Amino acid sequence: MSGSIELLRHGDTGQSSYRGQLDDPLSTLGWEQLRAATADRRWDAIVTSSLCRCADFARELATQQGVSLRVDSRLAEYHFGQWQGVSIERLAQEQGDALGKFWADPVNFPPPGAETFAAFRDRLLAALNDIAVEARRVLVVTHGGAIRLLRCESEGRDFGDMASIEVPHASLHPLPWRVSA
Repeated sequence: MSGSIELLRHGDTGQSSYRGQLDDPLSTLGWEQLRAATADRRWDAIVTSSLCRCADFARELATQQGVSLRVDSRLAEYHFGQWQGVSIERLAQEQGDALGKFWADPVNFPPPGAETFAAFRDRLLAALNDIAVEARRVLVVTHGGAIRLLRCESEGRDFGDMASIEVPHASLHPLPWRVSA
């Protein structure tokens, strides 16, 4: 018996900046988006980021479906350092060169004071490896940056492709995953 993993990005929070690990609640629209995205879908278990924009909905869905829920802080969004909470427009005006370098090569050009890309990758891979060893259908509720990184990893893409991967709010992403050593 083999399991499957499906990633779900949290819904809208009403914020338009790099939120990173700021713990924003979902907006009314965000709740509606997530309920619509998961209607008539079933999983055997749910694992969620600890940030409330993911965890609050995951708790509701797990209760509705009568499945186990595990909160895993390793699934939190990338920590954007000094850019966290700053609008993209302001960053583009004030630090446009640095922003462009980050989008093109997040590994070598992180935001000032940000989590290292290696640390972000390592914690996400460890979380997914733990989830993948279970032979069941698992929904993982997480964040846009996490989904982009995991898709690059799964699809053998360069991390410079992350900015080009569309991950709208409340979007589902089936993820073929092989446990890495």
